[in-house]
Amino acid sequence: MDFAFSEEQEMLRSSARDFLGRECPSSYVRRMMEAADAWDPTLWTRLAEMGWTGLGIPEAYGGAGTFLDLVVVLEEAGRALLPGPFFSTMALGVPALLEAGTEEQKQEVLPRVAQGQVRVTAAVTEPSGRWDADGITLAAQPTGEGWRLEGVKLFVPDAAVADYLVVAARTGGDGEDGVTLFLVRGQPRGITITLLQTMDQTRPWYEVRFQGVELGSEAVMGSAGVGWTPLRRTLEWGTAALCAEMVGGSQWVLDTSVEYAKTRHQFGKPIGVYQAVSHKLADMLLETESARSATYYAAWTVDADAPDRSLAVSMAKAYTSDTYRRTAGNGIQVHGGIGFTWEHDMHLYFKRAKASEVTFGDATYHRELVAQALDL
Repeated sequence: MDFAFSEEQEMLRSSARDFLGRECPSSYVRRMMEAADAWDPTLWTRLAEMGWTGLGIPEAYGGAGTFLDLVVVLEEAGRALLPGPFFSTMALGVPALLEAGTEEQKQEVLPRVAQGQVRVTAAVTEPSGRWDADGITLAAQPTGEGWRLEGVKLFVPDAAVADYLVVAARTGGDGEDGVTLFLVRGQPRGITITLLQTMDQTRPWYEVRFQGVELGSEAVMGSAGVGWTPLRRTLEWGTAALCAEMVGGSQWVLDTSVEYAKTRHQFGKPIGVYQAVSHKLADMLLETESARSATYYAAWTVDADAPDRSLAVSMAKAYTSDTYRRTAGNGIQVHGGIGFTWEHDMHLYFKRAKASEVTFGDATYHRELVAQALDL
């Protein structure tokens, strides 16, 4: 079977790199880091004009392109450290609607996402920091006409600029039983959104507190009490997409480090001729290419809904998390003193690597999932 990207997808990759090179240079990323929400409506409009906000959305809802097309763009987005709600909308919000949304909810939201009119994110994790079903404890109590939400969600990406929020809550039971997904429109009364101070300033994360938030019955996505399976599948979409971002970031670190090793001279020679540097770069190349292969296969299994998608995604996340962290750390070492300075961009990738490492579960968590899949 041929897993190579098509000619059209390679053209998409080339156009994405050119576009981000113009619209999202390091100076732009640093400017967005200083903003409270990293939100730029002008750039979002341009992304929509490029057709990126329709990638992975079925044509029936106004989209164009497949999840693999989105992965191509996300790899380039990770290379450029694209700030803003593109990842949270396309890799979390859209998959949640596709997996769990009612037909009415899909018709309401997906065409508007494809046109660049609205943004969607998902609130999953809580103070426990867990990504499994046991970590969902935010209470949803039935009322006469709907539901009342009480609790706290942490590390919700781009919550302040999202028009819709997919919330995982517990309506009863334990573990995987009793998890329900809700589609929250706007910011109804009782919701408090607070920016969290995190390591990665290129991607804002928020605390979302629910205090007596009243929702109508139409807010339930699918059926009450059976939301874990579509949520787990949504997280598989998001994890594969995040791996693509990490591969793009790792490639930038590798390319930048190789170029520096060729031009930085020590004792009259480029530092790349010394084994302490060249072997480190060789390891970075080996790991980055291996992570790319694992990520591409995981993305294919998600797009094709293959039987081994859960296993493939966990394998990719476990390996790519370690790869990006090590590559970013080695990139700083190759650059020496300048790699530790604020003026150089290497620290931005190291911070994104550390944040991405724990998003959707770290390598240890996904290795445990792989072990369970192998009945170990």
